[in-house]
Amino acid sequence: GLAAFTYGIDTDDGPPFVGYLLFMVLAVPALHRSGLLARLTELTHRHRGVALGAAFAAAAGFPFTQDTDQYTIIGANILIFATVALGLNVVVGLAGLLDLGYVAFLGVGAYAAALVSGSPESTLGLHFPFWAALLTGAAASLVFGVLIGAPTLRLRGDYLAIVTLGFGEIFRIAMLNLNGTTGPDITNGAMGIPNIPNLEIFGFNFGEPHHILGIPLATYGNYYLLMIFVTAFVVLVFRRAADSRIGRAWIAIREDETAAIAMGINSFRLRLLAFALGAALAGLAGTIHAHVVTTATPEQFQFAGPQPPNSAFLLAAVILGGMGTLSGPLVGAALLFLIPAKLDFLQDYQLLLFGIALVL
Repeated sequence: GLAAFTYGIDTDDGPPFVGYLLFMVLAVPALHRSGLLARLTELTHRHRGVALGAAFAAAAGFPFTQDTDQYTIIGANILIFATVALGLNVVVGLAGLLDLGYVAFLGVGAYAAALVSGSPESTLGLHFPFWAALLTGAAASLVFGVLIGAPTLRLRGDYLAIVTLGFGEIFRIAMLNLNGTTGPDITNGAMGIPNIPNLEIFGFNFGEPHHILGIPLATYGNYYLLMIFVTAFVVLVFRRAADSRIGRAWIAIREDETAAIAMGINSFRLRLLAFALGAALAGLAGTIHAHVVTTATPEQFQFAGPQPPNSAFLLAAVILGGMGTLSGPLVGAALLFLIPAKLDFLQDYQLLLFGIALVL
């Protein structure tokens, strides 16, 4: 899998990459008809722990196959995007809550980390170590998740979607207005909080190239490997939550809330718990996102835009890969990042291709 993926990534953009995609589109059904995919699926279900470990080991080897940061930074962004999508999958895929403003929780984590990570433009003037900034971002998003979820989760369906969409826009506008003129001077308004310093953990500076076992590792390769560990942690949390008694209650609420309440499930409390857990996971990813892009600005956290992360792309990643599944957000995030990056010559038709992919 790593060899096939690396070959596709290193293929020249444009028609050569289209040829690679066509070959894969034809090869997958052929492997399915041969029974190989069914056999592989059976083995991975029987030895799920080993399969997950092997998958993460293969993914960790990707930056060592690249000579430059061109695709390593895309890989790091895919993992950040996939981690946030996994958090959204708790809310949408397990609990069945349509959240259209989820990117705001990513923004809360990013801004919280930017304010306490030692940026010269931070109005707080704090410089927390990485673990403290990580906990700050996750805790801030968790608090916002509870504060927003408590009054809004009594709504259902379209009404909940409209309120969460409003929250996402309110967050972006609030970050614009906390500029010292129209509000308190906290976020520098449209300028955002730039110059966020590179992470440094136990003396290991993530902003410098390193050699591991004699193999060169570029700057963004460091962040990619860090995100491998974060994604593995989030996958563990998602698996445990989905298989737990609480996870089964979420699925019961998603399938038929009236029947779940009749069976004694506290719908509001469990929906709020799903909202809070999803928000905390988004804040965790937002902390690293702020360090990878070295800035936090309101324009990064819109409902929809040309580039992810935004709420529309996050929801699309969950739906495209498969709601309520573990691999769905990972596959959906990879497709939504890679295909636009490799098919620049189809920029005018990007939304058309995006729609076709969702329909398929």
